[in-house]
Amino acid sequence: MATNAYIKLVPSSVKMDITLDEVKELLLYYQNITSKTGEQLDWQYEDAAFPYEIKENEEGKGKWFYLYSNHDRYHTIIFGVDKETIVNSDGTKMEQTYIQITLPESSTFGDKGKANEFCKFIAKKLQGELHLFNGRIMYYYPRK
Repeated sequence: MATNAYIKLVPSSVKMDITLDEVKELLLYYQNITSKTGEQLDWQYEDAAFPYEIKENEEGKGKWFYLYSNHDRYHTIIFGVDKETIVNSDGTKMEQTYIQITLPESSTFGDKGKANEFCKFIAKKLQGELHLFNGRIMYYYPRK
């Protein structure tokens, strides 16, 4: 059965709305900084830190994309962006954007570890609320 993690963009986040292309840019940024770390260490760290290719098919165009790997420890992670309506404590309704990270049945334990890394990285960059695969919540935004 597929498992999901969510990064919710709350009012205290850096931005309230995000596109799929911006999520791709964050992953490419992650890939870039890990390759620079590898250069400093004189080691092919980029291959170990980001062993995926970003792919998008016609059916998911604009709604989701996936990371695919042909390494033996990794397989697939799916990223999507959507909105939900939430009710505030004062009863007003508000639209909230979230990033959904899905591990399909074909995913490995390596995928889960990498997905957790990517979730934490993106949530920290956006100062969002991260709902992990195990149901726990991590708050990366300034709380009052």
